[in-house]
Amino acid sequence: MSKALIYDAIRSPRGRAKDTGGLHALTPQALLAQLYSALAERTGFTPEQVGDVILGCATQYGEQAGNIAKSSTLYAGWPQWVPGMTINRYCSSGIDAVALAALKIEAGLASAVIAGGVEMMSRVPMLADDARVFKDPAFAARCQMLMMGNGADLIATLYGVSREQADAIALASQQRAARAREAGYFRSIVPITLPDGTRCEADECVRPDASAASLAAMQPVFVKAGAAGIDAFQQAAHPALGEVRHIHTAGNSPAMADGAAVVMVAGEAFGTVTGSKARARIVASNTVAADPTQVLSGCVEAARAMLNSQKLTSADIDLFEIHEAFAATSVMALQELNIPDDKLNVNGGVIALGHPMGATGAMMLGTLLDELERRDLQRGIVSAAGAAGSGSALLIERIAE
Repeated sequence: MSKALIYDAIRSPRGRAKDTGGLHALTPQALLAQLYSALAERTGFTPEQVGDVILGCATQYGEQAGNIAKSSTLYAGWPQWVPGMTINRYCSSGIDAVALAALKIEAGLASAVIAGGVEMMSRVPMLADDARVFKDPAFAARCQMLMMGNGADLIATLYGVSREQADAIALASQQRAARAREAGYFRSIVPITLPDGTRCEADECVRPDASAASLAAMQPVFVKAGAAGIDAFQQAAHPALGEVRHIHTAGNSPAMADGAAVVMVAGEAFGTVTGSKARARIVASNTVAADPTQVLSGCVEAARAMLNSQKLTSADIDLFEIHEAFAATSVMALQELNIPDDKLNVNGGVIALGHPMGATGAMMLGTLLDELERRDLQRGIVSAAGAAGSGSALLIERIAE
């Protein structure tokens, strides 16, 4: 069986999900085309060597519909015979894309696969696809598909997470992300050229001026949805629960963003042909399904399942990148996995950096690999929630120089 190796992992900056955001002027296809070009320059591949392109995209509507993995390669001028597949497991889509690429390499079905994701939320907003499961409370209850923020509030209630704890997680995320951005730790970022010739070079969502006071002044966001029936549904699933406490605000929730990421996953022969050196090995991947009423707990359960399956503990892992899917989920990860705070999301998470949903998992993978290299460490886990309780994780080991 071939080893699945990561030869490079790059991403765009995260732009604000507004029409004034730094990436808004680009279509998703145009953004991906620049990343494909940069990846080719860095790893030496030609499009003819690519056996498949697998991209995550959560809201496949409008400009992001029509199998963007395929349309983006044609937009970029690649040969028509390069396949493409777009997948959706919401926020874990980028991780799932990389896992699928690794499976194809290991099975000998391709020698090189580009995986990653894209989400241009300023152009295609979340829920633009008008899914009934997010509009009709009764139908959502039947399908057990709840909004992410209500799942986060349930996690906060179950784990006794206070508003002050949630805001502290958010503030730490902002401070870490601001420090990392200033120090140039995000080496996976590729500057993106805009139609007017200017460039977007840095993550835009970070708020270095955030403070405990400014976060405390924000109002909870998901009270209305809870009162519309979601609280009652969650209480029925957890009879001993009592009242669902709504503690999540715009300040301790993920920031919506534009962005894309691509990862070259290939076998050993790819390095021989291109002269490129692999940066890491994908040791294992998994996907789990946890409590759908918690919506987001899958990122923690996937990381736990990874540790258990590999007979590892958190002490054996040098760094964790676990989806900062609302602040309470980070508290859950720290408690359930016994992760030291200085190993988890050390350069901030999506609360600060931004959350272009289909791309986030692949972005987190690049951030993890960058930091393992910077610290000369070896082993890391990246994990993200995929809605309705699902979650996916990757275990990687860096290949030292």
